[in-house]
Amino acid sequence: MTDNTLRMPVATRLRNNFLAGLIICAPIAITIWLTWTFIHWSDSWVRPYIPARWNPESYLNFAIPGFGLLIAVVLITVVGFLGKNLIGQSIVRFGESIVQRMPLVRTVYRSVKQIFETVLKEQANSFKKVGLIEYPGPGLWALVFIATDAKGEIASKFNAMGQDMVAVFLPPTPVPTAGFLVFVPREKIVLLDMSPEDAAKFLISGGLVAPEHKPSEPKQKHLPRPKPVAVSKAD
Repeated sequence: MTDNTLRMPVATRLRNNFLAGLIICAPIAITIWLTWTFIHWSDSWVRPYIPARWNPESYLNFAIPGFGLLIAVVLITVVGFLGKNLIGQSIVRFGESIVQRMPLVRTVYRSVKQIFETVLKEQANSFKKVGLIEYPGPGLWALVFIATDAKGEIASKFNAMGQDMVAVFLPPTPVPTAGFLVFVPREKIVLLDMSPEDAAKFLISGGLVAPEHKPSEPKQKHLPRPKPVAVSKAD
């Protein structure tokens, strides 16, 4: 124990101990609360549809947290397995044909399906890289997550202007789940070696928790350009 510790007032030492304990206990308590809330929310949706003879709570005097969530995971997995074979695909197509005949429902169904298909399709490549862009002005740099290349009508408009643009997600601090979708020229994005998890920690902490960086071999600093698609011309 140093002299500075001995000279520190009791109130200051109590405050420091409280803050140290808060740093340890708060993440654990919040994680447990979020997990418990999600389990109860899932159970409240699934449990009413479970037949009484298959529900162990009908034979026990206490509830089993997470049983509804487990049933939901099993059912979703079974539906995915059946949807991959010929019979399952036929059933899915038949169900979609019925939905397509409903004026309002078909619009909602198409939109939701397109969102899920796009997110799951791009999951392997999107938000796996972190970079820096000059924002909100020259000389000021912001941390961004690389989403994907510009596509569709937006890509055609940029191509007409001779621009090769990339969609990036610009998250704020300390809540990185909300942010802005920004299109940035490919050559103006500086790639980083840090993982998306480390970048999220860096943002949530307001720059206080910086990931360790080990010097390595020089890597590509900018995003690679997409390979041009060869178009064959008929004779």
